[in-house]
Amino acid sequence: MLEGVLTLQGADTQDAYAVGFPSQVPSLGNLESYIAAVNRMPMLSNEEERHLAHAWRERQDRDAAGKLVLSHLRVVVSVARRYLGYGLPHADLIQEGNIGLMKAVRRFDPGQGVRLVSYALHWIKAEIHEYILRNWRLVKVATTKAQRKLFFNLRSMKQEFDGFHDAEIDAVARELNVKRTDVIEMEQRMTGADVSMQPVGDDGGESFGPGAYLSDRGDEPDAVLEARGREQLQTHGLAQALEGLDARSRSIVEQRWLAVADDGSGGKTLHELAAEYGVSAERIRQIEVAAMKKMRKALAAYA
Repeated sequence: MLEGVLTLQGADTQDAYAVGFPSQVPSLGNLESYIAAVNRMPMLSNEEERHLAHAWRERQDRDAAGKLVLSHLRVVVSVARRYLGYGLPHADLIQEGNIGLMKAVRRFDPGQGVRLVSYALHWIKAEIHEYILRNWRLVKVATTKAQRKLFFNLRSMKQEFDGFHDAEIDAVARELNVKRTDVIEMEQRMTGADVSMQPVGDDGGESFGPGAYLSDRGDEPDAVLEARGREQLQTHGLAQALEGLDARSRSIVEQRWLAVADDGSGGKTLHELAAEYGVSAERIRQIEVAAMKKMRKALAAYA
């Protein structure tokens, strides 16, 4: 089950390979046995830690680095346990924390006068934070440094409140020195669920999903051909259909349907054309109907 806890892969683990994980790692059967094993690992005194750190820093002694790592695996387990509320596997959190621990061991300078555990905490948390942000949602919820700080602090601060109303939002904004709108936006990101873009069928056989109405068919070959056909029909086809009409019928059709008045309204009315040609409005309507029928035949032939 726990083979992946200490299995290091990819570019992010180059520092871990440089340190080299010791061969004394306990046999991995399940998460509980692993945690029990690392808790039995002996802790180092300050003097032992400095000696091993100098051996690694000055002579690249991998055995010394391995002992530093082994003695601090319990720290990783403890830190990883704090992030179980994000719904990610404890074993994966431990694995990412172990990578951070090995990066810390590689960079640790015993001459700075601090213990390795204090230095390593930053690297362990950084790796776990990055893993959570990569895997907690399909869409990354925090990209900037300020958003990451807000993301990890907001969850813990919300637990202190009975609800999360305007007063609580203002309190969080003041505490973290961020805008009120930033708190609201991050809260919405954290509480919102992932939505599949692909249509999902229900019991009735119908499918629905954002992908059904967000997809753009404009560049699909059939849509391009269809749009091109409409354009040709509206330009060349219409011009050809109009040319097949007598002068009076063409003028009536153009003034009724193709002309635009100065005020932006449509073409002339039947009564206006009747007054212009000196016939009844009914006669204009009959001419229009006959012209439209002839044009439809011409457009059908063109298509």
